Amino acid sequence: MVIDTTAEVKAIARYVRMSPDKVRRVLDQIRGRSYREALILLEFMPYRACEPILKVLRSAVANAEHNEGLEPTTLVVSKAFADRGPSLRRYRARAQGRAYQIRKPTCHITVAVAPEAEEE
Repeated sequence: MVIDTTAEVKAIARYVRMSPDKVRRVLDQIRGRSYREALILLEFMPYRACEPILKVLRSAVANAEHNEGLEPTTLVVSKAFADRGPSLRRYRARAQGRAYQIRKPTCHITVAVAPEAEEE
């Protein structure tokens, strides 16, 4: 399978309230798959990270269809990655008047789709 990266179209979800490590474990499963396969996988995987990834994937395909005029059935997930975003800092009360910091991580999810090139 050869992927044409010249017509690559992407979508980004920023500041998703989830650890990038948990998101990457799902993104690794859909990278390189066709749009239809990726949709089926994301629908039935038990992870919480599937919901925002599904939203970004659908957005990327909609961008490709509307802006570039590409057919959704020919699209393949060419790139999928999650970068670390800023962490929300919260404090939890502890014994003897102390406070412990709790970091709530965020991430930026990027999904790029490209048409599958025909092999000659």
